[in-house]
Amino acid sequence: MTAEFKPLEGIRVVELSHMIMGPSCGMFLGFLGAEVIKVEPPEGDKTRYLSGMGVPFYPLFNRGKKSVQLDLKSDCGRLALDKLLATADVLVENFRDAALAKMGADPEDLRRRFPRLIIASHKGFLSGPYQERTALDEVVQMMTGLAYMTGPSGRPLRVGSSANDVMAGLFGAASVVGAIMERRETGKGRDLRIGLFENCLLLVAQHMVQFELEGVSPPPMPERDFSWPVYDIFTTRDGKQLFVGAVTEGQWGTLCDILGLTELKADPGLQTRMECIKARSWTIPIVTAAMAQRQASDLMAAFEPAGIPFAPIAKPSDMFQDPHVMRPGGLAVSRMADGRQFRAPSLPVEVDGVMVRGGGDVAAVGQDTEAVLSELGLDSDAIVAARGRQA
Repeated sequence: MTAEFKPLEGIRVVELSHMIMGPSCGMFLGFLGAEVIKVEPPEGDKTRYLSGMGVPFYPLFNRGKKSVQLDLKSDCGRLALDKLLATADVLVENFRDAALAKMGADPEDLRRRFPRLIIASHKGFLSGPYQERTALDEVVQMMTGLAYMTGPSGRPLRVGSSANDVMAGLFGAASVVGAIMERRETGKGRDLRIGLFENCLLLVAQHMVQFELEGVSPPPMPERDFSWPVYDIFTTRDGKQLFVGAVTEGQWGTLCDILGLTELKADPGLQTRMECIKARSWTIPIVTAAMAQRQASDLMAAFEPAGIPFAPIAKPSDMFQDPHVMRPGGLAVSRMADGRQFRAPSLPVEVDGVMVRGGGDVAAVGQDTEAVLSELGLDSDAIVAARGRQA
């Protein structure tokens, strides 16, 4: 039996954050074994009460964390935060610096008082002309060109998830792990700043570098110049859609065999990848017609052993029926305070052949306040005062 992978066991993380970017950082650290204490205002994190597409934000990115209510507008609440930070290894936050100062968590003051504390600040932008701007995932996608590259010309589109928020949280967690390793040698913490904009900039770097090297600004992905003979979505006889790729001469020949396109395979003008790419205007309609004569299940059964890249076009909800997702360890079950349960992915990592176990339950607002604060030496009256009247 492989031991659980918890390299951060014994590390205490205090999280002052909301929405996705900061909470995802805390979630990743928790997956690696850290104790994550989420500090919420007396009324609870506003993210808890979002509707529509915001409903999953709180439960998904706050799995496995403890919840402590503190009224950081009060002296008692700020004093309790001080005591908590004195026991912490890491502070994860994603508020404006001015808001942090009002909470009693000014980064410069914290650095002076807690020299071993690692502060991971998740912001819209790193230091520079835009550092005070308000940012959202959609904002930085529009600013960097990611939305331009995703939609057709004149119709910029954000990608279909909060990809930047989640990925920036991952950069935050990786930086924290590095700072923890460094602190073993130096005994000192670090101030880390993670930028949502700069995260998105990295996602479009391939297009930036193409311009640098070739002087060509690439068109949006739906209109891109193809580098592969087949790299398209096709509709099968039973009305299903499949993405299919053939990116080498060998895959091109194999695809022709499966589809019975012997004339295309034998054509002397289609023997190299570049020849196939240049001929796409007339070969793809032939491939499309051949795909339309076959059942999706038959095609997938033939493609997989032949090494042809393929994918059915799925919705996220379809993943709950996907046999690979539903294998043991593929999803973690979490329970909410109201009794509801949900399944969600953990870290996409195997250690010694075993998926990293993540997840954990979602705490009710302030569920761990008394336990955590009493360990810090606060009596019941001080705990009530620290939580605030509204709690």
